[in-house]
Amino acid sequence: MLIDSHCHLDFPDFADERDAIVARAREAGVGRMITISTRVRRFDQIRAIAEAYPDVFCSVGTHPHNAGEETDITADELVSLAQHPKVVAIGEAGLDYFYDKAPRDAQAAGLRTHIEASRRTGLPLVIHARDADDDMAAILTAETEKGAFPFVLHCFSSGAALARTGVELGGYVSFSGILTFKKSDGLREIARAVPCDRLLVETDAPYLAPTPFRGKRNEPAYVANTARVLAEAIGVSEAEIAAVTTSNCLRLFKKMPPLAAAA
Repeated sequence: MLIDSHCHLDFPDFADERDAIVARAREAGVGRMITISTRVRRFDQIRAIAEAYPDVFCSVGTHPHNAGEETDITADELVSLAQHPKVVAIGEAGLDYFYDKAPRDAQAAGLRTHIEASRRTGLPLVIHARDADDDMAAILTAETEKGAFPFVLHCFSSGAALARTGVELGGYVSFSGILTFKKSDGLREIARAVPCDRLLVETDAPYLAPTPFRGKRNEPAYVANTARVLAEAIGVSEAEIAAVTTSNCLRLFKKMPPLAAAA
């Protein structure tokens, strides 16, 4: 059994066949999917999808690309929305200096607001970090000194130093289809250095489909392909990586009920 710890089932790419996509994930052995919020102002859409399927859960938060649009989002609002039984995480929030779609000060302020909400709720913060390793490490370190909070560095494609910092601060590291790409030897080396009890897998669907689906629309069923490559990279069986990553995911996203209760 696997868990897709990060996908976007609310995106238009899935609108016409969401039922079929969820069904294919189940057939592929994916026992849970967490559909991740990118705009708090569209949380109703995310919540409705999570409510429609017993094995789909969700988060609430503002993606760094949208940080400039939602500067008025407060920690109080995030905490309030997170009371919904299907909300198991805060975010995704973070820093993206590759696309720079929002002012960097708005991204940083939004990240700190989400950290406060994570700290207050005890729900893990889903962190987006791209081309911002030093600033991300500095913010995580400074904020942890104010009070620890659970988090995951999602769709990890940063450097080894940020992975080490994340783990040292108590965080988890999640790998997407990027791990399976031919030129991702460096990323697979980073994965080998992450303690097994901090590893997660995800799709980030509809983006970043793993080999052999690269270039096509991604979907939660394909998390099995990423898990297979992660198992090969760290030298364990597919069954072991499924057990480890599922256990880790349930520990981090502790608001989700045990898998046996999903049905």
